[in-house]
Amino acid sequence: MVSTLGGLQRYFRVIILLLLALTLLVLARFHLTDSELVTPLSGGQAKGPPVTNIMFLKTHKTASSTVLNILYRFAETHNLSVALPAGLHVHLGYPRLFLARYVEGMEPQQHFNIMCNHLRFNLPEVQKVMPNTTFYFSILRNPVFQLESSFIYYKTYAPAFLRAPSLDAFLASPRTFYDSSLLNNVYAKNNMWFDFGFDPNAPRTEGYVRARIAEVERRFQLVLIAEHLDESLVLLRRRLRWALDDVVAFRINSRSARSVTRLEPKTRERARSWCALDWRLYEHFNRTLWRQLHAELGPRRLREEVERLRARRRELATLCLQDGGAPKNHTQIRDPRLRPYQSGRADILGYNLRPGLDNQTLRLCERLVMPELQYMARLYALQFPEKPRKNIPFLEA
Repeated sequence: MVSTLGGLQRYFRVIILLLLALTLLVLARFHLTDSELVTPLSGGQAKGPPVTNIMFLKTHKTASSTVLNILYRFAETHNLSVALPAGLHVHLGYPRLFLARYVEGMEPQQHFNIMCNHLRFNLPEVQKVMPNTTFYFSILRNPVFQLESSFIYYKTYAPAFLRAPSLDAFLASPRTFYDSSLLNNVYAKNNMWFDFGFDPNAPRTEGYVRARIAEVERRFQLVLIAEHLDESLVLLRRRLRWALDDVVAFRINSRSARSVTRLEPKTRERARSWCALDWRLYEHFNRTLWRQLHAELGPRRLREEVERLRARRRELATLCLQDGGAPKNHTQIRDPRLRPYQSGRADILGYNLRPGLDNQTLRLCERLVMPELQYMARLYALQFPEKPRKNIPFLEA
């Protein structure tokens, strides 16, 4: 009898242990699945709450307006403060070096969550605005195509471009048109280098170039590459621990094909030489991005994450956009609030929303397609309701 009871006790202990192990396995599986839905991270990266203190150095003609839209949407959705230009200004003092007083509502010991408008980087002043825990990132583009875009966009603004009949003519003899003493010529040579706070006309000595690149690496945790924007956004999402919809975006401030100049090989080579400092910066961080992607994701996981991002973009385009999501010339955009600013000889495109959207979907879709100046004015009105609204006169055009 005692032997029988002992056997039963051992049997029940085994059953209980098996049930306990099964319960722990189910709970662990649920935890992993639930965590992936919220923040799909892997490769040993620490999990945690979303990053909300962010400084984005918005370089020029680099797809940075698309990234700006992502940050503006996140700020509005999560009720975060944005360091916006003071008064009626639309830039944070650019092209002058940034000063904290260029931020609306800036007071001693006050910090903002997100900083992402155009400025010329000046770390000591930026640190007056942003907390010590801030995540710093930026974006670069192949300097050949960045210069081509700048030539079209700033044609009537930069004296060097205004005087040149074409980009070919400018690059064939840049010193004929370029005067480094004119501040608005910052767009005409090594503009991305300039945006990082460096001298665009500095001698291209190896020691100087390496020192400046190392300076960028020390401060910026991530540098996106415009030619690989989707891959860059996948990595940004992992670093910020954000949800997929937070980084899905439509192209903002893009040009029509007819306003893009086709460059001959000789012109491209001249552009690389003229913007040699930008080229070194771009080459270095393009290599860095791919090293980081392969280290943190690997080729297969990267392909999967990029396809998830693109699939979700297609879903939102179907939900929000008319005519299959094709961007439109500004004259074809019905809602004046969604018409993008036109500059130089560029034909900047925007979007028409599908009619009949319910209020919640309409708010979501409007945020996805809102041009940057209109969105900035919107956030300014939300943050500073007591101040006069920013004047965006072309909205009525």
